[in-house]
Amino acid sequence: MSSAPVSSASADKICVYLLAENRLLREALARILSKKPDICVTGSSPFSLGVFDEIVAVSPDVLLFDCMPFTSCDPGLISELRKSLPHIRVVMIGMEGDRDLFLRAVREGAVGYVLKDASAVEVAMAVRAVFEGEAVCPPSLCMGLFDYVSQQSRVLPTFRAKQQLGLTRREQQLVEMIGRGLTNKEIAQQLNVAEQTIKNHVHRMLRKVGVSDRLAVVDLCRTQGLVA
Repeated sequence: MSSAPVSSASADKICVYLLAENRLLREALARILSKKPDICVTGSSPFSLGVFDEIVAVSPDVLLFDCMPFTSCDPGLISELRKSLPHIRVVMIGMEGDRDLFLRAVREGAVGYVLKDASAVEVAMAVRAVFEGEAVCPPSLCMGLFDYVSQQSRVLPTFRAKQQLGLTRREQQLVEMIGRGLTNKEIAQQLNVAEQTIKNHVHRMLRKVGVSDRLAVVDLCRTQGLVA
């Protein structure tokens, strides 16, 4: 069940929505942030099927997003929220410095990452920073991000030589659906084709662009601007 809004929005404050499975975490964050004169908490909730519409209705400036629902819910939630609320800034709250989880959150559109043992001052500073257009992450994860970007940059010339990957319209559609976290079976159901047909398309894409897994295709297509 969703929690009632913790405080009303104010035009001169940064409006924050809290999305976390743990009630104690939500209440603790609400207490911390509500004490700040420039921040108001407009709502809090555990993950549920209706949480997307609830967040869109509130239209917060910043979403504080616990890593637990992120690992268990629709992996496209952040990107879908950003489509409906282009102004929203998403900050992930992580249990530890998990590089893979951090990079996944960045790919989805998160611009901040704080650990659960962060101080009240650090959480408030992260909210303010992303609201002002800055990115926030623990120093221990910065190197992982730099390494990831460096690895991608070494691959790009090969793919430019392939005339922007050379994907067909159907293959670009599949890339977009894979990027939303859909399985081959789910894609097949939506397109009303056999699952094996989707597997064949994916296999051809991997060979065409020279990568070994589905998510690598998505990352490279986004880099090339072929998909959002």
